[in-house]
Amino acid sequence: MKKLRYILILFSMIYFGCGEEFLDRTPISNPNEADFYKTEADIETALWSAYNTLYTTYAPESMPSFFGELMSDNAYSDNAAGRIQDYEGFENHTMSDDNELVLGYWNNYYQYIYILNNIIVNAEKADFDSKNALIGEARFLRAMYYFDMVRAWGDIPLVSNPISIDEAYAQGRTPKADVYTLIVEDLNFAASNLPAKAGERFVGAANSDAANTLLGKVYLTLGMKTEAAQALQKVYGKFELVPYADLWDLNKKNNASSIFEIQYKGGISNPYSLYWAMFSPLDNRIVTAWGAGFNQVTPDLWDAYETNDPRRDLSIQDGYTSTDGSTVEVKFPIKWKDENAEVSGLREAADNNFIILRYADVLLMLTEATGDEQYLNEVRDRVGLPHYGAAGYPSAYNTVALALEHERQVEFALEFHRWFDLIRTGRAIEVLKNSSKNITTTEEKLLLPIPLEVITQNPGVITQNEAYK
Repeated sequence: MKKLRYILILFSMIYFGCGEEFLDRTPISNPNEADFYKTEADIETALWSAYNTLYTTYAPESMPSFFGELMSDNAYSDNAAGRIQDYEGFENHTMSDDNELVLGYWNNYYQYIYILNNIIVNAEKADFDSKNALIGEARFLRAMYYFDMVRAWGDIPLVSNPISIDEAYAQGRTPKADVYTLIVEDLNFAASNLPAKAGERFVGAANSDAANTLLGKVYLTLGMKTEAAQALQKVYGKFELVPYADLWDLNKKNNASSIFEIQYKGGISNPYSLYWAMFSPLDNRIVTAWGAGFNQVTPDLWDAYETNDPRRDLSIQDGYTSTDGSTVEVKFPIKWKDENAEVSGLREAADNNFIILRYADVLLMLTEATGDEQYLNEVRDRVGLPHYGAAGYPSAYNTVALALEHERQVEFALEFHRWFDLIRTGRAIEVLKNSSKNITTTEEKLLLPIPLEVITQNPGVITQNEAYK
């Protein structure tokens, strides 16, 4: 099974790079697809390919990274390679409909959703006892991907079955309310049919606790706080707040705070991670072999930390000494540091996992859902900071909403949450304007453009978001 997994990972890497239309899926991996998806082993094999898509979807240059952090007050890009205007479109909110990164994200998501739809539809026809659990894993991933997409683009084509190219070209954008309906249905199915984290099928598999956590975030995004609290209470108390340093310790992956994280293994012959290389200073040649300069730290994020908050120095490095002995004053992420990683070309083949959902998120979302600061204070207890409302608590955050905004910024710094959070709470425009970026934007520009190529391929069917018409 292990050998088969890596064969399938290799196939996925080749297949996703072939440049085919995202819905044109000739089954080149199996000349007789009708004979596949029959047994439990078939579905498990297909799911390895689905999990492999996580490596691209949440990579350093992914949509969650650049939309979630680079568009916010937390980060800027120092990279000067490729189409610089594409990175600047995210950093400076100068987005255009021909942004090649946005097109790549759109195509990737629909490629991956096609894989998931194939698994779901065919597994439903199969006959074995555990099929609902395996379907639940696929539906969790599909919900997570559609949740990313609907928050970034608004109305999108909703595809829940494998369809032909002709059908794809005839399909317009679906109202986001209908997309959210499918997301909620998928997560409820996953929560009902998957085991808890402690009984997950393998380390890193989708589980019911992850489904309920994500469902809570979906409900908060929809303004359904009562439902959010109900989903999150199913997870509350089942995990622990480990010391903040343990979250980034290479020897303490998948710890008691972890709800869902992407599994990497360091070394050039393994599925290694690139966060350390890509988020280190540009062309530094000493911190890392090269350094891509993505998601560098703004003064706003650095200054957001309270005095004596240990999370700052565990998250951010304040400069480095160059090869000529001079000091380079640049602040950059160190959560994914792997100083002993093998170097592949100019990039470290690092051993860091990437955590998508962890227990602190559950606690802070519970305060958001209920207005009860006790959950927020649990997070602050872990790092030895004063409770909200107590002596010594920063007076600038004088409401529960502002206290939450502050706590999420420093707790999840550079973990792809910030811009999503600010949009959800209606604070994105104001915070960005008052940041060091000093950018004025509009409600319409909180969405990404539908890629121009997609509209060109579907004239009169796919419409553009208002800000880019």
